[in-house]
Amino acid sequence: MLADHFRPRHPRELSSEELRSFLLHQIERRHLAAATISQLINAMRFLYVELYKKPFALGNLRRPRKEKKLPVVLSGEEVQGLFESLGNLKHRTMMMLVYSAGLRVGELVKLRPEDIDGKRKMIHIHGGKGKKDRYTVLSDFVLEALREYWKTYHPAKYLFEGQEPEKPYSPRSAQQVFENAKEKAHIKKDVSIHSLRHAFATHLLEQGTDIRFIQELLGHASVKTTEIYTHVSTRTIAQIKSPIDSLMRPRKA
Repeated sequence: MLADHFRPRHPRELSSEELRSFLLHQIERRHLAAATISQLINAMRFLYVELYKKPFALGNLRRPRKEKKLPVVLSGEEVQGLFESLGNLKHRTMMMLVYSAGLRVGELVKLRPEDIDGKRKMIHIHGGKGKKDRYTVLSDFVLEALREYWKTYHPAKYLFEGQEPEKPYSPRSAQQVFENAKEKAHIKKDVSIHSLRHAFATHLLEQGTDIRFIQELLGHASVKTTEIYTHVSTRTIAQIKSPIDSLMRPRKA
């Protein structure tokens, strides 16, 4: 991209002001995403500092802020309908476990039978995001489902194995299970298997669970990450009455 823009000049010949002008062009004219701009800046810094051994100074150029999109949240009825659409015991147990414990799909497929602590009602997550271990909640209902699943499938190494013995279920296959269930349940929202984790956090918040406990269960490094669910919780939004409800209320005779 950089070489094409200044061709036939070599990137090594460019001044700091020319580099700054190039980046402003990408930000203002091409409307590239914030993540793309950040990747471009990092790549250019590596090129000039590490390879060309030249200074890389952009002055007061500000990186564009990332878009802050709120998660799409499934209602309790939609989650229940999703589970009911799954006739396969393994698939249903997988989806229930993701929702009930707030798991990432990568954490789901890496679970081993010994990670399920039925006595303490906890699930041990090894090497989650940021390579951090944590514990999350094990539902009584899901524990019974897991016992039924165990009797039927007898997994050897991983809790949920693919077609090959002792090989974990693939994240892509788990996502496809969700997509199939979503279609059968007639859910039109733009959601993925990760949306079950969003639903877990939002529904806990709506039940009155302290946000710092939710932070621990999700494995967030900062409570600020968890606070996004306060923006989609019906506990904080739906209970607010619009002024039109009072304005248009029938007057007493």
